[in-house]
Amino acid sequence: MVATLPVGRSRYQVLAVTGRFQPFHNDHLGLVRYALARAERVVIGITNPDPATRQAHPASEHRHLPSANPFSYTQRRELIEVALLADGGERNRFDIVPFPLEEPAQWPSILPFGTPQLVRVFSDWEREKARRFEAAGYPVCVLQGNVACRISASDIRAAMAKREQWQHWVPPGARELLASWELCSPGACE
Repeated sequence: MVATLPVGRSRYQVLAVTGRFQPFHNDHLGLVRYALARAERVVIGITNPDPATRQAHPASEHRHLPSANPFSYTQRRELIEVALLADGGERNRFDIVPFPLEEPAQWPSILPFGTPQLVRVFSDWEREKARRFEAAGYPVCVLQGNVACRISASDIRAAMAKREQWQHWVPPGARELLASWELCSPGACE
């Protein structure tokens, strides 16, 4: 069982949020806002930064597939940055970094040991991610997600592929950038 740190009124120097962000959407923005309200600085770790290191996991059978990872690390970094800036985020309060979730030995070179990890839990996959952080000695702040209100990046990618409406799930900044990329296939517009 993952121990949780208090997240209500606690104030942290740094909090980390990780995810694939395929693409960055309104739930992701809400989580980063939550972190920014509780920390001086937020580190946003983009998982699966290198397609060659993706691994299957029974708690999330799709996360390693190319179809679930159409946007490159560079594209995802750009989507996150433009969304946060469009939302009024101060550039000096967040960092966006590649985060090889499958390689815990590399984590201390990216995030100082002991950096609290903010994880919103919707499924077994997020519980597994929280367990991994805790096993590596990183404190975990767990937020329980409401599955009924969850935005799915899979749904966004499917709507984009079918040329259906997806814009309402994506924050300003990222929405316009994705729309400009829609003229070419995801992953091809670097």
